[in-house]
Formats: sequence, structure tokens, C-alpha cells
Amino acid sequence: MATTYRVAVLVLALTVGAVILCPPDSLAQASRRDGIGELIAQEGQDLDSNAQQEAAQDVREGSVEYEQARRLMKAVDAILEDAAKHRAEARKLPSRKDFVVTPIWTETREDRERKIRDLLDAALGIVTDVPVVAVQRRIETLRKNIRDLEDRIVKLKEKQLVAPQDAILPGVLSDTVESLERDIQESQRRIEENRKAIEAAKAEVHQALKASGLDLSAEQVDLLLDSVLSGDLVRLAAVFNSAKLVDRQLAKMLNASGNNMNAARKYFAMHAALFAMLVHAQDTLIDKIDNNYLPKLDAIMKDIEAARRKTNELLKAENRPDQRRALEANRESQKLAEEAAKGYRRYLLQQREQIAEARKRTAHDLRIADNTYETVEASFQLRNLMRDSSASFEAIQKLEAPTFEQIFRNEELRKEFESLTRKLDSPTS
Repeated sequence: MATTYRVAVLVLALTVGAVILCPPDSLAQASRRDGIGELIAQEGQDLDSNAQQEAAQDVREGSVEYEQARRLMKAVDAILEDAAKHRAEARKLPSRKDFVVTPIWTETREDRERKIRDLLDAALGIVTDVPVVAVQRRIETLRKNIRDLEDRIVKLKEKQLVAPQDAILPGVLSDTVESLERDIQESQRRIEENRKAIEAAKAEVHQALKASGLDLSAEQVDLLLDSVLSGDLVRLAAVFNSAKLVDRQLAKMLNASGNNMNAARKYFAMHAALFAMLVHAQDTLIDKIDNNYLPKLDAIMKDIEAARRKTNELLKAENRPDQRRALEANRESQKLAEEAAKGYRRYLLQQREQIAEARKRTAHDLRIADNTYETVEASFQLRNLMRDSSASFEAIQKLEAPTFEQIFRNEELRKEFESLTRKLDSPTS
């Protein structure tokens, strides 16, 4: 059965605790996706309906989703408003292409766009401060602890080879074989504790998914959290979910603004800036795959190929039986590593393609939102326009990774995959 990357559901489960299912009717579905459209559609109702709506909103106060939306809006409001303002002003600035030599004191559209990217980065830092990202970071820290302890064990075993059997105050003044063995056992105990903590963190994810109606196996949760992209995908999903929460707050403020043209323009501009933030997040991840993960993986594959060529050359020479066995074992290991690397590359390319496709849809929504804002700026029939315009907020697409089943068909391939993840996640020297 194909393994599915249900990242969006994961974020909703951990940050909200439930998944809201849209009605099958297409118009209702579009309205449900977009908080602004949903609230604007209710504008024509009578006062009793409005009173009922207010009562329903009051009931939500204190709920996890409602309070999180308020906190998010409070935290991101100023940054989002600045980004919206700069985006509106950037359209009026000249481009560098308009000059043969760019004047030193003239701000260009490109200069302003750099400021906008900095603001969007700041907004991303706020909207990804959610529980699911904290769980992912905790797992990453625990895995680093394990790697450090494994390295320590290797060094302790090296010291054991030359350590004396007895000494004065063993383990204090000098190391002995026995004192080093105690250190090794303590490190192994700590590794086991970290592994248990990782399993507990994964269980949090598993239970949240189950509560949302999605019962994945433990192996599928492992796949969700074990790849080099897992943190990036979880953060990207958190951005989309947080953007929806912020959009609902903007919708409430827009509805409360009445016929205030300036307020309406501001909220439509911030609504468009949310889409710009989503596109920026997707661009950032695509760039990371293109310029970090794939080049590193290609370098690893070249190293594997070089080692395999050398192994084949050595096998052509005369070798003792034990030498031949060692070389043949090396060749099998290289074959396994190559198979895992190829599978990993397919996986990265698949995720890149799916993110790029999702980006096209988000960029189209951004153009619609910008067009709506520009129309609001020039329109004197604001209420009619607001009634008819609703750019849709789409949740992050469900990402599929069919190569995972091939990668994890046996334990050796799984270990190779984990080894590749560590290499890809290491800082570039």
C-alpha cells in the first residue's frame, strides 16, 4: 500500500486537535477554505442572524483554535501590516532594468523586495512557533545526543585497547579497562534513554493523528519523521495552518470594519501578504532541495561509484580467499548504499515536484489576492466588491512518497537511509 505523507493533517491535529471537513458542494467548499469569503457571505443576513453569529463566536472563546488564532494575529499583525505596505509601495518603484546605471540614492523595486523577504522571514519565524515543530526539534536534538554518545563509545573503546588492567583510583586519576567499560555501559544506557524519548515523541504524533481520524502505522509515522525533509515539511505545513488561523482573524476585522474603505484596503493587503508568505516558504524549501540536499546527495553517489570502481579493480588482481571475501562484502555494501541513495534522490525529486505544483496554485491565489486589493484601491462600490471577491486559502497538499516502501523493504536499506539523512543534514564545510 502506498505510504502517504499526511503532513497537513499532522499539523492540524497537534495545533488544533481536530480536522474540519468541508461540505461537498463546491461553493460551500471554497467559502470554507477562505475565512474572508465565509464571513462576507453572511453580511446580508438580518440582525437576528447576526446576533446568533456573535453568540456562536463568544462560545468559541477559550477554545484551543480560537485562542491560538488570537495569539498568532497579535504576534504577526505588525509584521504582516508592514509587509503589506511595502508590497503595495514596491509596485510603484522603478526597476533596476529601467536604468542604464542605477542611481545610488534611488530605491528600486528590487531593493524593496529584499526588505519584504526579510519581513516574510520574520513572519515565518512567528507562525512556525507551534507544538508540532517543537516535537520535531525535540526529536532532532535527541538524535544528535545519540550520535554524540555513539562517537564517545568509539573513542572509549579505542582507549580500552591501550588502558591498563589496574591503577590507583581507576576512573579518577587514570583510566583502566574496567573503568572505561563502565563509561561505555553508561553511554549505552543514555543512548537507550534517548531512543525511548524519541519513541515517546513519535507517540505524540501518532496519537494526534489517530484522534483526527487518521490511523497510521508506527512505521508510517517513522517515515514521516525520519527523512531529511521532515522538519522542513512539518514547518511548511505549520505555515499553511497558521496562515488559515490568521486569515480568520482578518476576516473578523474586515467584517467589523463596515464601510470603512481604508480599513478594508488594509485587511485585503494583509490577506494578500499572507499568500506572499506562503509562496516565500515554498520557494525557500525548493531552494533548499535544489542547492543543499540534492548536491550533497549527488556528491555521496559519486563517492559510492568511485569506491565501487576501485573495488572492481582490486577484485581483478590475485587475492587470498579472505581478501576476496572482504572485497565482495565491500561490493555488496556499496550496492546497498547506491540503492538507498537512488531511492532517496527519487524521494527528494518527488517532494520537490509536489511542492512546486502546490506553489503554482498558491502563486495563482496570490495574483488573485493582489488583483482584488488593487481593485479595492480603485473601487467606490466596496461592499458589492467584497461580496463577490474571495481568494481561496488552500491547505498544504498531501505529499506522497511511494519510494519509501522500497527503501524500507529490509533493515539494511533502512539503516543506509538513516545514514544518508545524517549526511544530508550535516552542515556544509
